[in-house]
Amino acid sequence: MGKQMTEMLKGTLEGIVLATLAARPAYGYEITARLRDQGFSDIVEGTVYALLVRIEQRGLVDVAKVPSEKGPPRKVYSLNASGSGYLDEFWTSWSFLAERIEQLHHTNNPQEKGE
Repeated sequence: MGKQMTEMLKGTLEGIVLATLAARPAYGYEITARLRDQGFSDIVEGTVYALLVRIEQRGLVDVAKVPSEKGPPRKVYSLNASGSGYLDEFWTSWSFLAERIEQLHHTNNPQEKGE
């Protein structure tokens, strides 16, 4: 990913992480691994952990400490009702933006107009 993609991702990463948690609860490294599996290869663990702290403070997730085979207990994050509502708003905003961007792309792209 280039710098432009990284900047775009910053604005959407919160929604992406919440969407990942909507599928099933997970701990920080597991979230990062899932995102990498989905093609977000440049995501840094530290970025995900900082985001998890923010969404926990904002009350969008519930946290449970689960014993780990290695080391201290893991914090497992799960989407709660507030987080689910926030995620619904994210998808609404995303759909609006994606439609407008597609419109701009097709309207202003001379190659697609046959010029």
